[in-house]
Amino acid sequence: QAYLSYSNIAALTYLARKSGWDITRTLDNVKIWTHEAGAVLSFKVEMQVKVPSHVAFSLLSDFTLRQRWDRHFLTCEVLQAVSEEEKIYHVTAPPTTGHKPRDFVILVSQRQPCRPQEPYTVAVRSVTLSAVPPSPEFCRSEILCAGFQIHSNGSSSCTVCYFNQVTSGVMPYLAANLTGSSKSIEDTALECIKFLE
Repeated sequence: QAYLSYSNIAALTYLARKSGWDITRTLDNVKIWTHEAGAVLSFKVEMQVKVPSHVAFSLLSDFTLRQRWDRHFLTCEVLQAVSEEEKIYHVTAPPTTGHKPRDFVILVSQRQPCRPQEPYTVAVRSVTLSAVPPSPEFCRSEILCAGFQIHSNGSSSCTVCYFNQVTSGVMPYLAANLTGSSKSIEDTALECIKFLE
């Protein structure tokens, strides 16, 4: 478990530090970037939020609150509290056209910054848990690497960056979006800002 937690945080940190991000869209408080490397597509959503970074961290690290702003989360329950900084959740997502609803078993690792210039981190990856085997009513899907980095901009505002390394399991939710025919990433980001503020 210690190794999984470490690699969860390390993978997100590595993804965030990659060079070669292309900006695809800019709104008032939201910027959307993509990064392609071989068959792996990653995206980053950067949000400017008028709350202190520690408040955003506390709200975003509790995934049971996620349904309040992310319509891709139908249900979310804590399966296991591994430690104060680590929880395993079971998440269900609505069906996309012609597909069964999806479900995910995810490890969420949260870290506070060790030094003032470092971000708060909430890292997410799929794990297998024998207590929750795949069910016939859902299509079990995988998150390789996703999560939030929260950078303080002073006492009352912060920059929240959401990252996701896209797998085929997540792709149906994003395909229309990245081609510009749907606005779900933007809408979700704006809902997230509204929720945090």
